[in-house]
Amino acid sequence: MIRPLLSVHGYGLLLVCETQHEHRLTLNTNMDFDDELEKAIERGQQRSQTRAATAKREALTAEEIRSAHTAFRLHLSEHIEQCLRRLANHFPGFDYETIYGSRGWGGAVSRNDLQRGPDGKAGSFFSRIELTVRPQNEFNVVNIAGKGTIRDKEMFNWNHFEDVLESVQADFEKRIDAWVLQYAEQFAAR
Repeated sequence: MIRPLLSVHGYGLLLVCETQHEHRLTLNTNMDFDDELEKAIERGQQRSQTRAATAKREALTAEEIRSAHTAFRLHLSEHIEQCLRRLANHFPGFDYETIYGSRGWGGAVSRNDLQRGPDGKAGSFFSRIELTVRPQNEFNVVNIAGKGTIRDKEMFNWNHFEDVLESVQADFEKRIDAWVLQYAEQFAAR
């Protein structure tokens, strides 16, 4: 008498038959293995497509970051120029200078004052404020920096940065305004 026993084993169907003499016969059907092989190939192809889509998204994100930084740089450098030119209008003698290149983009105003000292000798005193938007770097931040010198003494050294995708232009404008106002107050008190 033959009693078939069916069981699913691994990737195939295992058919075990018992006879009176305890003889076992094993058959493995290839149909299930082929199905599993096709599924494995599909999973591999999906993984490859997912990796390609992720790389494309990262490239797009890098382009978005460059674009956002460029927009910030252009807008903030114009704002810096406006603020510094207005400062120069209130204090005659300041000359405006555009800054661009490896140090960043922005501007500066400076002047040399000639004055007689208490001993009667003439002296020259240098004053300058420089504000720049730094070039994009690997940290993906918008970075503004500034220096302020009044009568040969460095009075200010400012630096502020935020993640480029989380930054708000109005916040940077307020900070630039505050730096120019601090400089103007100290220069007027000289």
